[in-house]
Amino acid sequence: MTADEEYMTLCIELAKKAAEKGECPVGAIVVDRNGCVIGKGYNKRETCSSPTAHAEILAIEEAARTLNSWRLSDCTLYVTLEPCPMCAGAIINSRIKRLVYGAFDEKGGVCASLMNIFDYPFNHKPLVRSRIMMEECSKLLTDFFKNLR
Repeated sequence: MTADEEYMTLCIELAKKAAEKGECPVGAIVVDRNGCVIGKGYNKRETCSSPTAHAEILAIEEAARTLNSWRLSDCTLYVTLEPCPMCAGAIINSRIKRLVYGAFDEKGGVCASLMNIFDYPFNHKPLVRSRIMMEECSKLLTDFFKNLR
């Protein structure tokens, strides 16, 4: 198992926690340059009644508190689902060095699916790797929405 797969496994466990609470199963972590997890999050939009309580935002906020800095320039964000515009903006604004995600989001993803926001001339562009444990990440979402119907 690669390091990316090990970290994605942690994200999948967080996504499962979200599903148990009736939240869309998305999990995210931020890892520093030493390989330490410094931020974790899973979707809590329903729990917090907040449109911004996405897994990525919560993980980025915790990482910034851990480092006591908004600059996460030596960090990697792992997330089970391709980020939306808001989360991609947070990645840019926090200067995340690297983004690793599992499943594509055909309806809301802006790192490959609907567009690639990182192709635009923002002041920061992360390295991106996708499809890490894609089947497992996709299955979490498929099963969750199947059970809602």
